[in-house]
This record gives sequence, C-alpha cells and structure tokens, in this order.
Amino acid sequence: MSVSASIFIVDDHPAVREGLALLLAKDQHTICGEASSRTELMEQLDFLCPNLALIDLSLGEENGLTCISDLLSKNSHVIIYSMHEDAGIVKRALDHGAQGFVSKRESSAILLEAIQTVLGGDLFLSPRVAANLEAGDAPIQPPQLSGRERQVLTLLAKGETNADIASKFDVSIRTVETYFNRIQTKLDLNGMKDLRKYAHREFRPI
Repeated sequence: MSVSASIFIVDDHPAVREGLALLLAKDQHTICGEASSRTELMEQLDFLCPNLALIDLSLGEENGLTCISDLLSKNSHVIIYSMHEDAGIVKRALDHGAQGFVSKRESSAILLEAIQTVLGGDLFLSPRVAANLEAGDAPIQPPQLSGRERQVLTLLAKGETNADIASKFDVSIRTVETYFNRIQTKLDLNGMKDLRKYAHREFRPI
C-alpha cells in the first residue's frame, strides 16, 4: 500500500519542478513547497516540515548537497534526484545523509518506488546509480574539463565576474552559472567559494 507524503522539491529548473509536481500529485502526494536554491529553501523551511525532499545537485552557483543537513534537521527524508551518477558524488551524498539517490535518466516509476522505499525507512539507489556505485570500487579517474570549462576557470582566476565572462563568450549569465555548476560537480567542489579557490590555484596566470 502506497504511503502519501508532503514533499518539497529543490531544483533550479521550473519545468522540472512542474513535471515532478504533476507526477507526485497523481501518486497522491502533496507538494508543500518548491525552491530553486538553498537560499529559497531556507526562506520556507522555518514554516514547513516536509516528510521528504527531492533535491537536485545542480542549483546554479550552489551545490544541492548543502541542503541535505537543513532538511535532516527538520526530520525530513532526503532523496537526491540528479543527472549526475558518478560513484564519488553518490558516496558523498550518502555521507551527507541522503537516504536515496535517483538518476534523472531513470523512469518515473523508479522515482515513485524510491519515495515509497525511503519513506519506509530503507535506502534506495536507482539501478543506474547502484551500478555506477558498484563499479566505483575501481579507482575513479579524474574528471576531464572541456576546453570552454578551462577557459571560464582561467577568467575566474583572473578575477572576472560572471557578467564579464558572459560578455566575452557572448552567452547569458545563466549559461556561465551552468558552466560553473558543471565544473563543481565534476570536481566534487562545494559551492563557488571552493571553485574560486580551485581556479586561483590551478588556473591563475603565472
């Protein structure tokens, strides 16, 4: 028998949040709140006690891992719902206290199964995530940064702002933020502060 729950969604893509809200409502769950960042989450969390939260790891300039402890402090169950499946990232999420990890590449049925499993007190890893975690027993190779990712890190190391970098590449600031978020995930960095330190250390002009 399925258990209904109040669920909070943390994802920086409105379309994803809307799709999840429709899916979860059909499964008799209630969406008690939504946020695109940890800042937005914290603005609401004092007034909410969700049974469970679905958290993306890519939140603009923020890392979704930073939201886990906030939700655990409210006795909420936490499932990471992300495109990222690397064993190192999965292990880090579990170390932070996540009770489930579902790849966005899985079917919606897998996500609904994860919610029921975690609400029941058990750990849930979606098939793709579990396979990568098992394969992760082998040494994890350092992630390869693309040429553009290296370029934006070089500019960041020079002290350029997001707006400056966007202007140089003729892209939106949001695109620059996406580059930074992707790099943080690849390098397992926790937020822009760590990313700036990394850029300064590895890409600062001599």
